Amino acid sequence: METIKLDVTQGVYDSAKAARAAKRVPMVYYGKGVENTNFSADYQAFRRAYKTAGKSTIIMLVNEKKEEFPVLVHEMQYHPVTDEIWHVDLVAVDMNKPITTSIPFKFAGIAPAVKELGGTFVHSKDSIRVECLPKDLIHELEVDIAGLADFHSQIKVKDIKVPAGYKVLDNPEINVCTVTAPRKEEEIAVAAAVPEGGAAPAEGTAPAAGAKKEEAAAPEKKGKK
Repeated sequence: METIKLDVTQGVYDSAKAARAAKRVPMVYYGKGVENTNFSADYQAFRRAYKTAGKSTIIMLVNEKKEEFPVLVHEMQYHPVTDEIWHVDLVAVDMNKPITTSIPFKFAGIAPAVKELGGTFVHSKDSIRVECLPKDLIHELEVDIAGLADFHSQIKVKDIKVPAGYKVLDNPEINVCTVTAPRKEEEIAVAAAVPEGGAAPAEGTAPAAGAKKEEAAAPEKKGKK
């Protein structure tokens, strides 16, 4: 497991506002069997740590007393205008007990159905849910798409190779990725002809050319005098 350390302060700032004013990120640390604790970290240092760890890799907090707190980033709040990181929730991790988390996919390789047949690569999942010991966590899981040879090929959860010690929690039959066939020219032409919110004209018919004219009323018959 890659060790990502982050220096934090504990109890130095009396409010989240004060921490932000000092260009630090306020964080709350919580979890089963631990006391909720407020930390703060240098803004740029936290950004670098999170860029490497994401939500699937352990970050080791180190306070002023050199005490260590293994955590996972659980949730992040952003400023609604500036989009700066505003607050972070950290979950305490027991390094001796399995945890449940999602590992993001990294799709690698070239699908023959894309290169040779002109198809489009599509994926319906971007991560896999697993259970493992914290020491075995990885940042991402590589998925080789070289086996997608035609438009019937697909990679399912059961086809994903995971490291030893991992228990996959997702349904094994869920489709992860495939390659779709290119659209035919006539399909594109029909789609382009359909007005937004309308339906395609039936084959062999032409669209209406305007409002239907009312039929002339029959002349009124004159009665005999």
